[in-house]
Amino acid sequence: MERQTITVAESAGGRVDRFVADLSGLSRTYVQKLITEGHVTIDGAVVRNNLIVVPGQVVELEIPDAAPLDLEPENIPLSVVYEDGDMLIVDKAAGLVVHPAPGHPGGTLVNALLARDTEYGGIAGVQRPGIVHRLDRDTSGLLMVAKNDKAQASLMSQLKARSIKKTYLALAQGAVAATAGRIEAPIGRDPHHRTRMAVVPDGREAITGYRVRERLPGWTLLELDLITGRTHQIRVHLQAIGHPIAGDPVYGSGTSRRGPDGMERLFLHSWRIELKAPGDGHVIVATAPLPPELEVVLEGLRAMEAGLPRAAGPFAELDMNDYREPVDEGR
Repeated sequence: MERQTITVAESAGGRVDRFVADLSGLSRTYVQKLITEGHVTIDGAVVRNNLIVVPGQVVELEIPDAAPLDLEPENIPLSVVYEDGDMLIVDKAAGLVVHPAPGHPGGTLVNALLARDTEYGGIAGVQRPGIVHRLDRDTSGLLMVAKNDKAQASLMSQLKARSIKKTYLALAQGAVAATAGRIEAPIGRDPHHRTRMAVVPDGREAITGYRVRERLPGWTLLELDLITGRTHQIRVHLQAIGHPIAGDPVYGSGTSRRGPDGMERLFLHSWRIELKAPGDGHVIVATAPLPPELEVVLEGLRAMEAGLPRAAGPFAELDMNDYREPVDEGR
């Protein structure tokens, strides 16, 4: 068990949970859990989360050893596009579930991480070691993983401040009229289908920026900036404006659900992430090319546009490094 002693400085104050989180580098949620379990004391007395600290008090923090995870490491191949001492960024394949859940206890990204390096089992003692955000099972692309508590707290803080830039690629049905735009529509549980999300008046704030990358017969390839991070946000927003994503079995119907020829999965890919390194603050920019099963769909649409038979050779080249900076939307 790790122990820390913190003396409240003259200029400090505020709620004890926020004070300890800021000084220790731990997430506020985890600090609140420690307080509830009696691992935080002030001058020897157990405290509540909303207690206000005052200068001169001595705060003692106990960080229990991480509870063993009831998970088995599994040798699942991972594509790592960035790694340092604090974090890594993986290019998740479509079909790979991020973390265990009821009915899906194994074969997940977490199982793969545990097999790759046992240190991931110690992040805040939970069953989602190092996972600070997630991708849907059928979405491919970049996902951040923290290697230690302080890195996890840094990444979660950046996500909360919306300072991490996450850009996706999606193939939307129809011709999206505007070259660039911004969708602002609150998202919550669909009142008619409880297993789905929807744009609802009392939902949580949700903002998605987009730019047209390529216009193709019957479809538009979009770059999308995920400004907020609601469940199924991009899928819900595009469906709400009449341009559902190709191959979406939940929010699509008819043509959009089937997608173009060769479509075998949801055409949604986490392509680019820009953030500050938890350790020294340098800017990290990572990209992940479209996987071959999505490239082949674009190849077929380009051949159709050119009036050519579908090519049987190599996939058409899509240069993922040809990134155009987003327009200033005043945010």
